[in-house]
Amino acid sequence: MYRSHFGLHESPFGITPNPAFFYAGNTRGEILQALLYVVSHGEGIIKVTGEVGSGKTMLCRMLESQLPPHIEVIYLVNPSLSPLEALFAIASELGLQPAGKRGDEVLRELHADLIAKHSAGKQVVLLVEEAQAMPLATLEEIRLLTNLETARNKLLQIVLFGQPELDEHLDLASMRQLKERITHSFEVPAMAPELVPEFLDFRLRAAGHTGPALFSQKAALRIARASGGIVRRINILADKALLAAYAADADLVEVGHVNNAIQDSPFKSKNSIISHATTAMSLIIVLLLAGIAWLLWRPPVPAPVRPAAASQAALAPAVSQAVPAPAGAPASGKYLPQ
Repeated sequence: MYRSHFGLHESPFGITPNPAFFYAGNTRGEILQALLYVVSHGEGIIKVTGEVGSGKTMLCRMLESQLPPHIEVIYLVNPSLSPLEALFAIASELGLQPAGKRGDEVLRELHADLIAKHSAGKQVVLLVEEAQAMPLATLEEIRLLTNLETARNKLLQIVLFGQPELDEHLDLASMRQLKERITHSFEVPAMAPELVPEFLDFRLRAAGHTGPALFSQKAALRIARASGGIVRRINILADKALLAAYAADADLVEVGHVNNAIQDSPFKSKNSIISHATTAMSLIIVLLLAGIAWLLWRPPVPAPVRPAAASQAALAPAVSQAVPAPAGAPASGKYLPQ
C-alpha cells in the first residue's frame, strides 16, 4: 500500500525470512561465516540459540544458500516427531522409501546411502529447527545418528536451531551425551539499539529506496526501545510506522507514527511495562504510608462523659417515701416472733 509512496519495489519489513534482506551487522555476519566453516569441515553437532524472532531462521536460510554444491542440505522442520518418525522423515528427505519398514531396516538403508554419498565426495547436513520443542527421546535419536561415520569423517552433520530452552534440556542428566557431542555453540544476540537505524536503512535500500533516510533518528531509537532488539518486532513496528506515515501523507517517519504502531502491536515495550509496574507499585506504597500516618496521627476519640452523682440525683425521678415497718419488726425488715 505504501510502497509507491516511498519509492519501494517490495515490502522492506516482511517477517518471512528472505536472504536478500539478510543484515550482517550485530555479529550475524560473523556467525554465518563460522557456521559455513564448521559445517564444511565436518565438525559434528552444532547448536545455534536465540530468542523468538531473533533471526535464527534467517541464519538457517543463509547457511543453506551459501553452502558449496557438494554439501546436501536436508531439513527437519517438525519438532513434534517421535524417534521413529524423525528417522523416517530424515530417510524421506534423502529420497529413501521408509514406508512399511522396520526402524532398524530404515537405519541400515540410511547408513548405506550416506556411505555412498561420502564415496561420491558429498556431505550431508541436517538442519533441525525449533529443536527446543523436540521430545528428549527424539533428540537422543538424532544424537545416535552421529555414530554413522567413517574412520575419519562423520557421515551426517547436524545443526540444531532453537530457543534458550534448548540449553535447559541439554543441562539435564539424561542429555549429557548429546551435550558432549556439541562441538560449537552460537548465540544470536538481540539487536543493539545503536544499530537499529542502520538496520532499518539497510532493509529499505534492499527494497529499492534510494533517497534520504525514511526514519528519523528518534523514531528509529523509539523502535529499538519498544522492540527490545528482537528483529521480528523491529520489522513489525517499522512496517506499521511506515503505514502510519503514509496515512498521514508524510515523507518521514516520526516518533508519533512509531507510537501509533506500538499501540497497534500485540506487544509493548519492556520499558513501558516496567514504567507501568513502577507507577502502580509507587501508588500502592503511597496509599500504605498514608494509611499508617492516619493511624499514628489521628486525634484521640474522647471518652463518653458520665454525669456526676449530684446531676444524676437531680435528673432522677422523685422516690416515694418508705412505708413504716410494722410494730415489732426490726429495722432490718426481718420478722421475729415474740
